[in-house]
Amino acid sequence: MEKAKDVTKRSTNRRSFLTKGLLATGAAVGAGMVGGKLAFGQDFGDRLDRGDIAILRFLAAAELVESDLWQQYAELGGVTDGDQNNYQLALQFLDGDGSQYITSNTLDEVSHATFLNAYLESKGAEPVDLDQFRVLQGSQATGAQHVGRLTNLMHLNVDTSWYIRYRSTTNPDFGATFPQAITISNRTAIPVTNADFDNPNHIQAIADTAAFHFGMIEQGGSSLYQALSLKVSSLEVLKITLGIGGDEVAHFLEWVDFSGNAVQGPPFSFQNAQTPVSDNGLTFPDFNSDPRGALVQTNLIFPVPCEFISPKLPRCAVIRPSSDRFAGAQAAVQALTNDGLFNGQSPLFFRVLQQLAVEADAALR
Repeated sequence: MEKAKDVTKRSTNRRSFLTKGLLATGAAVGAGMVGGKLAFGQDFGDRLDRGDIAILRFLAAAELVESDLWQQYAELGGVTDGDQNNYQLALQFLDGDGSQYITSNTLDEVSHATFLNAYLESKGAEPVDLDQFRVLQGSQATGAQHVGRLTNLMHLNVDTSWYIRYRSTTNPDFGATFPQAITISNRTAIPVTNADFDNPNHIQAIADTAAFHFGMIEQGGSSLYQALSLKVSSLEVLKITLGIGGDEVAHFLEWVDFSGNAVQGPPFSFQNAQTPVSDNGLTFPDFNSDPRGALVQTNLIFPVPCEFISPKLPRCAVIRPSSDRFAGAQAAVQALTNDGLFNGQSPLFFRVLQQLAVEADAALR
């Protein structure tokens, strides 16, 4: 019981510190306790060094963000009792098990965040608590909980270049760039109100947007865990990053297939919605009739062999990118910000997340 009181006190101290905006003065909140016992510059001897703590703290924050966004998807599109809404049916049109996959992905992300924070505490390090930033309004559609959110799924600019990247033989770590597979700008990936359920093309376009967003989120997590694993010093922490990172890869591969089903063209249809699906200027076309050919082929769900380590070596099928520049913690924060996922968040939220990212990227093996 005494230990629980200590944890509560530390969380209270941290929130008080952050609320005062001391991050703006350059005070560190990363690996050490903000309330007083530990500072970022201290090591934990045979437990964890400061770099590993910084890595785990950023990953805990990232998993809290993922848990928040996936929870919103699960409330409206995951497994529920009773009649299915049209968003669930539109997702199940892409894959009959779509709702179960969403629910399972959500449970995984929650387990990651819970485990990482518990592990940090078990080593005497400060866990990550973002509860004070759960202030965003989510969907008002039936099924959504009326609680504050960390993330906003209703104004997304989904980076769909990942879809082409994993079908290409080139690698961003060697300077390769990739166009958007589909331009998805300022679109919602969940029903905002019950009115969104009514139009078949509209609700299918929302589900298709979600499908590409699922892949964007999970491929980013796959690269992030790989990039940060290269910095880990402790074998036990490496076991953690490789273990959770492997689960992120498993998620990603499912959503590659899922998003491909959104653009596979006729004769597929959902209710009265026809593929290609068009809604208010956004079209999900038939990629199997696309002149880009294999770069957008819908049944290429595994990474195509690409440049790896050196262009002089044979091509190899790998997760990419894996460099700090494109896959590190700061790159992840920038990608999620560009995505519109934090639309409406406070400047303090961004400072906290950026500070955690800077410290994670600064870690050295």
